[in-house]
Amino acid sequence: MNAPSAPGVVSWPEPEDSWHPIARDWYCSLSTSGQSQFYEPSDVATARYVAEAMSRNLAGARFSAQLFAAVSSAMTELLTTEGARRRVRIELEREPAEKGTPAGVTAIADYRAALGA
Repeated sequence: MNAPSAPGVVSWPEPEDSWHPIARDWYCSLSTSGQSQFYEPSDVATARYVAEAMSRNLAGARFSAQLFAAVSSAMTELLTTEGARRRVRIELEREPAEKGTPAGVTAIADYRAALGA
């Protein structure tokens, strides 16, 4: 069964000022990540909740491995890692740096240049 998506563009509320910088960076990165084109308002709400949990764990006096596992699982559900996207057969394509040059070749050339090879 298919259902229509939310009408219009999904809005991204600003991150909370109180969030840990890592949680803020993660949350902000989602709105510009390729998989965000599939997000619905409920996904954005989930991302906000995950960022809050992540922030509390990072800022807490004692790091919770159990909370980290829950946050990591929720991040996977939001397709925030390449492995998660591959499992659902979503591949994000980058534009090549130079027209006519495959992205993989460009990445290898950049890597070699950085190493001075």
